[in-house]
Amino acid sequence: MNKLLTTIFAVAVSCVTVSSLAQEVKGDAKAGETKNAMCIGCHGIKGYQASFPEIYKVPMISGQGGKYIVAALNAYKKGERKHPTMRSIAESLNDQDIADLAAYYSTHGAAAGAELPAKPAKEPSADVQALLNKANCASCHGANFSKPVDPAYPKIAGQHSDYLFVALKAYKTDNNPKVGRGNAIMAGMAKQYTNAELKLLANYLASVDGELKVIPQSKFR
Repeated sequence: MNKLLTTIFAVAVSCVTVSSLAQEVKGDAKAGETKNAMCIGCHGIKGYQASFPEIYKVPMISGQGGKYIVAALNAYKKGERKHPTMRSIAESLNDQDIADLAAYYSTHGAAAGAELPAKPAKEPSADVQALLNKANCASCHGANFSKPVDPAYPKIAGQHSDYLFVALKAYKTDNNPKVGRGNAIMAGMAKQYTNAELKLLANYLASVDGELKVIPQSKFR
């Protein structure tokens, strides 16, 4: 009986693995470049600010990890990330579109041979280091905050501080139909901090050298 159950379990795991591999869509960066018209109006302008749910610079996505971009867009599409504009954009994209955009932005502006140091050159203050240690941020986002242990996690080094602050607060938001992010792990981490502490973390992470950037578009389509 035990042997039969073991065999059934192995077959089930095998089927799930094959299914997940079959569902993985390969992105084409060149195709993504032709599909980014809805992206460049915000993410392709240096200093561009969003006004919902408060004023902040839109995140830099050039140089961001491809699998994270896929995960984020799907989260907006499913409503796990509650942002009306981003949800409407994500809902207009199919899986191939999302994969192509992720492939494009993950390589957009990447410098060949460029390598960040293993740890940030700028040391945090003792207070900030204590906050980083509290949730062990480096355990997921990497010691330099630009090499996450899982490619579905974001690079956060050098990201705009005001965006990081808004994003972190969103994980603390519950039962709001228009604002919030449904990620149990990040919610548990973010809720350990006051908003003042989150702002300190965001300011430090923004000051760290990273691979994220805004690359102005030569034209709008």
